[in-house]
Amino acid sequence: MDKWIELVKAKMSELKVTQTELGERVGMSQGGIGHWLNKRREPGVTEMNRVLQALGMDFLEVVLVIREPQPTADDEMPLAQKYNPYFRYPIYDWRAPCEVRDAAASYGGVAVKQRFELTDYHARGAAFWLTVTGDSMTAPSGQSIAEGMLILVDPQLEAVPGRLVIAQWPDSDEAIFRKLDEQGGQRYLVPLNPTWPKTLLTDECRIIGVVVQATARY
Repeated sequence: MDKWIELVKAKMSELKVTQTELGERVGMSQGGIGHWLNKRREPGVTEMNRVLQALGMDFLEVVLVIREPQPTADDEMPLAQKYNPYFRYPIYDWRAPCEVRDAAASYGGVAVKQRFELTDYHARGAAFWLTVTGDSMTAPSGQSIAEGMLILVDPQLEAVPGRLVIAQWPDSDEAIFRKLDEQGGQRYLVPLNPTWPKTLLTDECRIIGVVVQATARY
């Protein structure tokens, strides 16, 4: 929190931005910004990054939300209980979900700043987000992941039956999102929407990663 305040105040001074102007940029009052910068109130991770973005600064790579531990007899506590870590991963598109991209990508000759999303999931590999398109994973009951939700993909997790996976065939421009299932010794890529057909998983098909989280944005 102290480091965030230092960064924000330094950038405000550099840009000659007042608390009132900063509040207008993030849709808040001057008083609300003042409470944060004077530590009378503590913003959440989303609010912290909104302020950074309003000042033209990048999101934090790792954000630690500090919770003061209760005092103990020996005043020692594991770090995992003192801090609640948040990590950010890039949002990719379906045409090349496993490409390694720079923070600033180029599409059609136009530079586009890479977008990121925060989560408390600590990935084993180079994780990334995808935005669900279509209704193939929307089910009438039970597990259902609707269009527009963000899904977090970890390429280093083992794809075993029952997992939700991202897969791609070599002759396809785009990856697909399905549930990995096994029936009679054969593995299939199965949509959660029963109106969509399942597909036999062949050796040519590459499993890009396992879906570990799904979240809706409002």
